[in-house]
Amino acid sequence: MSSSRYALIVDIVRSREIVDRPAAQAAVHAAFARAHDVVPLAEPLWATVGDEFQAVARTLPAALWTATVARLLLPDGLDLRVGIGRGETRDVARDGTGPAIKDGSAWWAARDAIDEAHRRSDRKESPWVRTWYLDAPRGRDAGTRDAGTQGDGRQDAGDAAQVALVDAQLLVLDRMIDSMTSPQRAYAGASALGRTQAQVAAAHDVTQPAVSQGLRRSGGAALVAALALLEEVAG
Repeated sequence: MSSSRYALIVDIVRSREIVDRPAAQAAVHAAFARAHDVVPLAEPLWATVGDEFQAVARTLPAALWTATVARLLLPDGLDLRVGIGRGETRDVARDGTGPAIKDGSAWWAARDAIDEAHRRSDRKESPWVRTWYLDAPRGRDAGTRDAGTQGDGRQDAGDAAQVALVDAQLLVLDRMIDSMTSPQRAYAGASALGRTQAQVAAAHDVTQPAVSQGLRRSGGAALVAALALLEEVAG
């Protein structure tokens, strides 16, 4: 069975440098689980091979919200790269012991998106890029990577404009997160989950004014407001 969804492919940045890989894997799962409690995914995060994970969102706002909040919730020294792809997704195999093997244009778009994020992060002028979004060309179905029978496999102007708008915002968002300190990220992540500044302060053993100042100076307050807008329409 296939359906139009938003596929997320996630990997750990510089995973070979991590000493405690099991702890890192657990931290990624925990971050996505906390995000899922607020904005549920169609299919929650699962590990595939190596340092890679996958998930499925019903809507683009849900995918963007989850990818951003999960990064904010990670412990110091751990970061993620995320490719988001819109298209068809279907189960092609299931052994009864875990998530089904997935296929479809959403996954191909997500793979191309995470590869693009990686390429951009390798450039001297944009090492902070972590997230990218692509829309599978119209006319590609879930059964073949080549152009399907319903068109020529090209995006129309409307699709291309939406992709450009999303990626333009992701570039700014990634740069903002990169400039934050670990506490500032944590304050923003907890705030995005609906915690009050007093609750955030208590959890981090600081004062409420310290949390407020950290959110204001880092741009975290604006980021939390933007995430609240995405949460309202995540669906």
